[in-house]
Amino acid sequence: MGFDEKWAPVTAAGRDGLRAILAAPGEAVIALDFDGTLAPIVADPDRARAHPGAAAALRALVPAVRAVVVVTGRPAALAAEYGGLDGLPGVVVLGHYGAERWEGGEVTAPPVHPGVAGARAALPGLLAAAGAPEGTWLEDKGRSLAVHTRRTAAPEETLELLRAPVGELAAGHGLVVEPGRLVLELRPPGVDKGAALTGFLRECGAGSVLYAGDDLGDVAAFAAVEKLRGEGVAGLLVCSGAVGDAPVRELADRADLVVPGPAGVVELLAALGAAVGAV
Repeated sequence: MGFDEKWAPVTAAGRDGLRAILAAPGEAVIALDFDGTLAPIVADPDRARAHPGAAAALRALVPAVRAVVVVTGRPAALAAEYGGLDGLPGVVVLGHYGAERWEGGEVTAPPVHPGVAGARAALPGLLAAAGAPEGTWLEDKGRSLAVHTRRTAAPEETLELLRAPVGELAAGHGLVVEPGRLVLELRPPGVDKGAALTGFLRECGAGSVLYAGDDLGDVAAFAAVEKLRGEGVAGLLVCSGAVGDAPVRELADRADLVVPGPAGVVELLAALGAAVGAV
């Protein structure tokens, strides 16, 4: 394929996906999660920033491919800011799992689900009543709410302690809870990365797609690509495995290629950019 064998997918479907991207980059969509994929995971989500090489790698890809899209649970404008995407025309951000769209500096979105306001008001009291320990942190994303346990003394145990009460609160307000790495996110039903990615690919008329993610929230996007393969869209699934930490097993087991965290993702994107830029 004229491509470094270090990036060779371990599955036949993945090899077909990579071959399709390299052969016809103008029909390919490069789709990426943000936290843990373009940006290293940090204890404070407000301090997350894209890997230093991400902007250059994306800049090289944009002119050659059908589209570059970031699919994230973050607010779209915030992901664009933290990703340094303002100076990269042609990149789209689907934020809040597709509920928001950032493009060319403008955000479009439907009204916020009414249950979010009720859950926002009730969550602090619920966390206190459930015995949430010091370090439990509530992130208000505007269209969704996230309960983080990473800063607690026992993150996994705290996550399990809060799983049931947070789930009951969410259901009472017409929301669902999606688990992630040491986080429980309350968000509207029917909103996930799989639906967002599928809609975007159909809008673009994509012939192939690379999707890279690192967490449970990316499983829906992986499933979407697997389904689209059956419809003739070639796909390459990449798992970003954090350096020094085991990758999310469910994602790694379904991936065509596992790379070492955001640094590995950026290196792969740079290699793709160099290859398709010559096509």
